[in-house]
Amino acid sequence: MNKNSKILALKYRPQVFEDLIGQEIIVETIKNSISLGKIPNAFLFTGIRGIGKTTIARVLAKSLNCTKDSKNSCKINCCNNCIEISESRNIDVLEMDAASKTGVDDVRELIEFSRYGPTSSKYKIFIIDEVHMLSKQAFNALLKTLEEPPEYLKFIFATTEIKKIPITVVSRCQRFDLSRIKSSELFDFIKKIKDKEKGKVTDDALKLIVKISEGSVRDALSLLDRGLLTLDKDKELDLKIAQKIFGYFDKSQLIDLFKLILEGNEKKVIEAYRRIYDQGVEPKIFINDFLELVYYFKNINSLTLESTNFLLNDEEFEKIREISKVVDISVLILFWQFTIKTLEELDLVSNQNLSIEMFLIRLIHLNSFKPKEVSSKEDDKDKSLNKKIEKKNLISDLKNDTISQIRNIIQEEKNKHQAQFKVNDENKISINSFDDLLKVCNEKKEMKLKYELEKNVNLVNFEKSRLEISFNDNLDKNFVKDLSSKLFDWTKERWIITFSKTKGKITIKEEQKNKRIEKLSKAKNSDLYKILLDKFPDANLVEVKSKHDPEE
Repeated sequence: MNKNSKILALKYRPQVFEDLIGQEIIVETIKNSISLGKIPNAFLFTGIRGIGKTTIARVLAKSLNCTKDSKNSCKINCCNNCIEISESRNIDVLEMDAASKTGVDDVRELIEFSRYGPTSSKYKIFIIDEVHMLSKQAFNALLKTLEEPPEYLKFIFATTEIKKIPITVVSRCQRFDLSRIKSSELFDFIKKIKDKEKGKVTDDALKLIVKISEGSVRDALSLLDRGLLTLDKDKELDLKIAQKIFGYFDKSQLIDLFKLILEGNEKKVIEAYRRIYDQGVEPKIFINDFLELVYYFKNINSLTLESTNFLLNDEEFEKIREISKVVDISVLILFWQFTIKTLEELDLVSNQNLSIEMFLIRLIHLNSFKPKEVSSKEDDKDKSLNKKIEKKNLISDLKNDTISQIRNIIQEEKNKHQAQFKVNDENKISINSFDDLLKVCNEKKEMKLKYELEKNVNLVNFEKSRLEISFNDNLDKNFVKDLSSKLFDWTKERWIITFSKTKGKITIKEEQKNKRIEKLSKAKNSDLYKILLDKFPDANLVEVKSKHDPEE
């Protein structure tokens, strides 16, 4: 195949260690082990897709069998072994895809083949890609050979799922964890490739490619290839065109949308979102980008433009910095929680677009009743918003008072609820022990809570307004939520409920059961029971009850 007709990911695949990017420590370690002659029996490369696992495996195979010198600098005028390995036709280097050959029979054939020494190379090398796909029996068949192979045999494994490989196999290999490629390194790399291909691509478009690829070189080259193929030779791939090609939208639009939400302009917020949606942006992508934006608004003062992983340009960065000065931190935290909740809700609705619009409307009203200090311009906006609200009669009890925030029906109900608690403070119940808690549950007819406390909870420590417990697997998932709510209702105080790794006391039910067993055992050892057995040999004592015992 003509090299120019290859896709970029194959055309620019590293052929020597010097061509690799982002894995300097691993490369240095491997080169030192080769030069010192301390070569492991098996190498294991793990990491995300597209960062060079299989590539390093092939370069390592070439380095081990290179006939030029010990430094393995076979880059120009390669030796026959390196050429054959690059073209996958070297008889001593066998590359196997474990995804298609997963059985124990395939591994047995491999082991049988390993009994014969190399024909024209120094080492016989087995490269097994996606090694985690091998079956349990296949791994077991490989163990002995892997631990004590012949001197001429080397194994090189590559995987994206290191946790699926048995620990007995991992312990017999020298493991290398390949890291994601840093954004700056990946940007410089694809920019050089763009120049070699004489492609017209702006830096902003390249930054978008870096962002989407998430540290994967192969993904970045594939996206660059796609972008170059989409346009004619005379056209330039800029950020707007790249966003359309890759399904991403301009972050400045999202920042403007966020500003409209803070201003409470519902009509313009919906219009802005619909313009973004019409660009072909999926609701989940929109929500994830919105989450990132909330993060930047919250932490913009502790970030630099270089630390944002090319998500923002200079103008966007400064715009966020300015807007964040007038946004209350508590608002941003609530925005984050609502956005996460909406991300979960998207899978429940058939029309995700409508769910996003309702989400944005909720954020407007959520922000409206959060107090915040704003500039004089913001005060003018608040006054105009208040006039609109008065016209719509959304708040009936404002009268002639000057308002500084929007208050809706939900907030009024919350105030009434709090006022009711103040009235009922006189009726609060004092709970000073675990037994008191059980008695209150019984008096208040909270049988479910009482059952959970007696059956599934082990008491570790009980202090004033603080409860430390451990529990078994049968504990109801809503137990802590329900108990906290009831404790606040009863005592008018906030309780701290913590889980402990300490086992704690046995449960009430277990204690009662032990008492019954002890009572039964004592009764069976009594003279009266022995006399009873003499008269009735088939008799069996099942339970002992005492009329003086309050529990019976």
